[in-house]
Amino acid sequence: MPEAGAERQPITHLLYLHGFRSSPRSAKAQQMAGWLAAQRPDVHAWCPQLPPSPREALALVDAGTAAWPAASSAVVGSSLGGFYATALAETPTRRSWRVAVINPAVDPARDLAAHIGEQTAWHDPAERFFFQPGFVDELRAMTPGALSGRARYLPIIATGDELLDWREMAARYAGEPLLRVDGSDHALSDFAAHLPRLLEHLSLTPA
Repeated sequence: MPEAGAERQPITHLLYLHGFRSSPRSAKAQQMAGWLAAQRPDVHAWCPQLPPSPREALALVDAGTAAWPAASSAVVGSSLGGFYATALAETPTRRSWRVAVINPAVDPARDLAAHIGEQTAWHDPAERFFFQPGFVDELRAMTPGALSGRARYLPIIATGDELLDWREMAARYAGEPLLRVDGSDHALSDFAAHLPRLLEHLSLTPA
Protein backbone atom coordinates (compact mmCIF):
# COMPACT_ATOMS: atom_id res chain seq x y z
CA MET A 1 0.00 0.00 0.00
CA PRO A 2 1.35 3.47 -0.82
CA GLU A 3 2.54 5.49 2.15
CA ALA A 4 0.28 8.19 3.53
CA GLY A 5 0.77 11.38 1.59
CA ALA A 6 2.20 9.57 -1.43
CA GLU A 7 0.98 10.88 -4.77
CA ARG A 8 -1.97 8.90 -6.03
CA GLN A 9 -2.05 7.45 -9.51
CA PRO A 10 -4.93 8.58 -11.71
CA ILE A 11 -7.93 6.28 -11.60
CA THR A 12 -8.15 3.94 -14.59
CA HIS A 13 -10.79 1.46 -13.35
CA LEU A 14 -13.97 2.12 -11.37
CA LEU A 15 -16.43 -0.42 -9.96
CA TYR A 16 -19.93 0.53 -8.75
CA LEU A 17 -21.86 -1.92 -6.55
CA HIS A 18 -25.60 -1.43 -6.06
CA GLY A 19 -27.65 -2.33 -3.02
CA PHE A 20 -30.20 -4.99 -2.05
CA ARG A 21 -33.03 -5.32 -4.62
CA SER A 22 -31.36 -2.60 -6.69
CA SER A 23 -29.63 -2.69 -10.06
CA PRO A 24 -27.33 -0.77 -12.41
CA ARG A 25 -30.42 1.32 -13.20
CA SER A 26 -30.30 3.03 -9.80
CA ALA A 27 -30.20 6.82 -9.91
CA LYS A 28 -26.74 6.98 -8.30
CA ALA A 29 -25.28 4.37 -10.63
CA GLN A 30 -26.72 6.23 -13.62
CA GLN A 31 -25.36 9.57 -12.43
CA MET A 32 -21.90 8.07 -11.95
CA ALA A 33 -22.04 6.45 -15.40
CA GLY A 34 -23.24 9.69 -16.98
CA TRP A 35 -20.43 11.72 -15.45
CA LEU A 36 -17.80 9.21 -16.53
CA ALA A 37 -19.17 9.01 -20.07
CA ALA A 38 -19.15 12.78 -20.40
CA GLN A 39 -15.98 13.65 -18.51
CA ARG A 40 -13.77 10.56 -18.30
CA PRO A 41 -14.57 8.08 -21.06
CA ASP A 42 -11.02 6.78 -20.68
CA VAL A 43 -11.89 5.21 -17.31
CA HIS A 44 -12.96 1.57 -17.47
CA ALA A 45 -16.22 1.53 -15.49
CA TRP A 46 -18.21 -1.55 -14.49
CA CYS A 47 -21.54 -1.78 -12.66
CA PRO A 48 -22.60 -5.43 -12.71
CA GLN A 49 -26.04 -6.75 -11.87
CA LEU A 50 -25.34 -8.61 -8.64
CA PRO A 51 -26.94 -12.01 -8.02
CA PRO A 52 -29.00 -12.52 -4.84
CA SER A 53 -26.40 -14.86 -3.32
CA PRO A 54 -23.76 -12.77 -1.49
CA ARG A 55 -21.15 -15.47 -2.12
CA GLU A 56 -21.90 -15.44 -5.85
CA ALA A 57 -22.00 -11.63 -5.92
CA LEU A 58 -18.57 -11.29 -4.36
CA ALA A 59 -17.19 -14.10 -6.55
CA LEU A 60 -18.49 -12.25 -9.62
CA VAL A 61 -16.82 -8.96 -8.77
CA ASP A 62 -13.69 -10.69 -7.51
CA ALA A 63 -13.25 -12.50 -10.82
CA GLY A 64 -14.20 -9.45 -12.87
CA THR A 65 -11.64 -7.21 -11.20
CA ALA A 66 -8.84 -9.73 -10.59
CA ALA A 67 -6.65 -8.20 -13.29
CA TRP A 68 -7.36 -4.56 -12.41
CA PRO A 69 -4.34 -2.47 -11.36
CA ALA A 70 -4.41 -2.07 -7.58
CA ALA A 71 -2.91 1.41 -7.45
CA SER A 72 -5.36 2.97 -9.94
CA SER A 73 -8.63 1.19 -9.16
CA ALA A 74 -11.56 2.32 -7.05
CA VAL A 75 -14.92 1.04 -5.88
CA VAL A 76 -18.14 2.83 -4.94
CA GLY A 77 -20.82 0.89 -3.09
CA SER A 78 -24.28 1.81 -1.86
CA SER A 79 -26.06 0.14 1.08
CA LEU A 80 -25.41 -3.63 0.72
CA GLY A 81 -23.07 -2.65 -2.11
CA GLY A 82 -21.11 -0.64 0.45
CA PHE A 83 -20.68 -3.79 2.54
CA TYR A 84 -19.53 -5.69 -0.55
CA ALA A 85 -17.18 -2.83 -1.51
CA THR A 86 -15.57 -2.97 1.93
CA ALA A 87 -15.21 -6.75 1.83
CA LEU A 88 -13.64 -6.54 -1.63
CA ALA A 89 -11.32 -3.67 -0.74
CA GLU A 90 -10.06 -5.56 2.30
CA THR A 91 -8.79 -8.50 0.24
CA PRO A 92 -4.95 -8.49 0.27
CA THR A 93 -4.59 -7.64 -3.43
CA ARG A 94 -6.95 -4.63 -3.23
CA ARG A 95 -5.71 -2.78 -0.17
CA SER A 96 -4.54 0.11 -2.35
CA TRP A 97 -7.99 0.66 -3.85
CA ARG A 98 -9.79 3.90 -3.16
CA VAL A 99 -13.26 3.36 -1.71
CA ALA A 100 -16.45 5.37 -1.33
CA VAL A 101 -19.41 3.88 0.53
CA ILE A 102 -22.86 5.46 0.54
CA ASN A 103 -25.08 4.65 3.54
CA PRO A 104 -23.23 1.33 3.81
CA ALA A 105 -24.78 -1.72 5.42
CA VAL A 106 -22.77 -2.58 8.54
CA ASP A 107 -24.41 -5.86 9.60
CA PRO A 108 -26.47 -7.09 6.64
CA ALA A 109 -26.62 -10.63 8.03
CA ARG A 110 -28.66 -9.22 10.92
CA ASP A 111 -30.71 -6.79 8.87
CA LEU A 112 -31.59 -9.06 5.95
CA ALA A 113 -32.60 -12.02 8.10
CA ALA A 114 -36.02 -10.39 8.19
CA HIS A 115 -36.21 -10.43 4.38
CA ILE A 116 -35.89 -14.15 3.75
CA GLY A 117 -38.38 -15.15 1.09
CA GLU A 118 -39.53 -13.89 -2.28
CA GLN A 119 -38.44 -10.36 -3.15
CA THR A 120 -39.18 -8.03 -6.04
CA ALA A 121 -36.52 -6.07 -7.90
CA TRP A 122 -36.76 -2.37 -7.12
CA HIS A 123 -36.51 -1.17 -10.73
CA ASP A 124 -38.66 -3.94 -12.19
CA PRO A 125 -41.35 -5.27 -9.82
CA ALA A 126 -42.13 -8.00 -12.35
CA GLU A 127 -38.67 -9.45 -11.69
CA ARG A 128 -38.60 -11.63 -8.59
CA PHE A 129 -35.96 -13.54 -6.68
CA PHE A 130 -35.82 -15.63 -3.52
CA PHE A 131 -33.58 -14.50 -0.68
CA GLN A 132 -32.58 -17.80 0.87
CA PRO A 133 -31.80 -18.44 4.56
CA GLY A 134 -28.30 -19.58 3.58
CA PHE A 135 -27.57 -16.12 2.18
CA VAL A 136 -27.54 -14.77 5.73
CA ASP A 137 -24.74 -17.21 6.57
CA GLU A 138 -22.86 -16.13 3.45
CA LEU A 139 -23.03 -12.50 4.56
CA ARG A 140 -21.85 -13.38 8.05
CA ALA A 141 -18.90 -15.36 6.65
CA MET A 142 -17.64 -12.49 4.50
CA THR A 143 -17.88 -9.74 7.12
CA PRO A 144 -14.52 -7.91 7.08
CA GLY A 145 -12.66 -7.03 10.25
CA ALA A 146 -11.03 -3.72 11.11
CA LEU A 147 -10.46 -1.47 8.13
CA SER A 148 -6.97 -1.19 6.71
CA GLY A 149 -5.84 2.15 5.34
CA ARG A 150 -8.84 4.06 6.70
CA ALA A 151 -7.85 7.21 4.77
CA ARG A 152 -8.66 5.52 1.47
CA TYR A 153 -12.34 5.26 2.52
CA LEU A 154 -14.89 8.03 2.11
CA PRO A 155 -18.13 7.13 3.92
CA ILE A 156 -21.09 9.27 2.84
CA ILE A 157 -23.66 8.90 5.60
CA ALA A 158 -27.11 10.50 5.72
CA THR A 159 -28.58 11.17 9.15
CA GLY A 160 -32.05 10.88 7.59
CA ASP A 161 -31.52 7.28 6.46
CA GLU A 162 -34.84 5.58 7.15
CA LEU A 163 -33.50 2.02 6.87
CA LEU A 164 -30.08 1.99 8.52
CA ASP A 165 -28.81 3.64 11.71
CA TRP A 166 -26.44 6.42 10.66
CA ARG A 167 -24.70 6.30 14.05
CA GLU A 168 -23.82 2.64 13.53
CA MET A 169 -22.42 3.47 10.11
CA ALA A 170 -20.40 6.38 11.50
CA ALA A 171 -18.99 4.16 14.25
CA ARG A 172 -18.02 1.44 11.77
CA TYR A 173 -16.21 3.94 9.54
CA ALA A 174 -14.95 6.21 12.31
CA GLY A 175 -12.18 8.56 11.29
CA GLU A 176 -11.45 10.87 8.39
CA PRO A 177 -12.47 11.52 5.74
CA LEU A 178 -16.19 11.24 6.42
CA LEU A 179 -19.04 13.12 4.79
CA ARG A 180 -22.05 13.37 7.08
CA VAL A 181 -25.15 14.55 5.26
CA ASP A 182 -27.72 16.08 7.58
CA GLY A 183 -31.13 14.78 6.55
CA SER A 184 -31.52 13.19 3.09
CA ASP A 185 -32.54 9.51 2.99
CA HIS A 186 -31.29 5.96 2.46
CA ALA A 187 -31.20 6.39 -1.32
CA LEU A 188 -29.26 9.65 -0.88
CA SER A 189 -31.69 11.33 -3.24
CA ASP A 190 -29.50 14.45 -3.28
CA PHE A 191 -26.53 12.41 -4.51
CA ALA A 192 -25.76 14.95 -7.25
CA ALA A 193 -24.92 17.53 -4.59
CA HIS A 194 -22.30 15.22 -3.07
CA LEU A 195 -20.87 13.76 -6.26
CA PRO A 196 -18.09 16.39 -6.46
CA ARG A 197 -16.79 15.37 -3.02
CA LEU A 198 -16.87 11.71 -3.98
CA LEU A 199 -14.99 12.42 -7.20
CA GLU A 200 -12.43 14.47 -5.29
CA HIS A 201 -11.81 11.58 -2.93
CA LEU A 202 -11.28 9.24 -5.84
CA SER A 203 -8.98 11.80 -7.52
CA LEU A 204 -11.26 11.80 -10.55
CA THR A 205 -11.16 15.08 -12.44
CA PRO A 206 -12.53 15.98 -15.86
CA ALA A 207 -10.16 15.13 -18.70
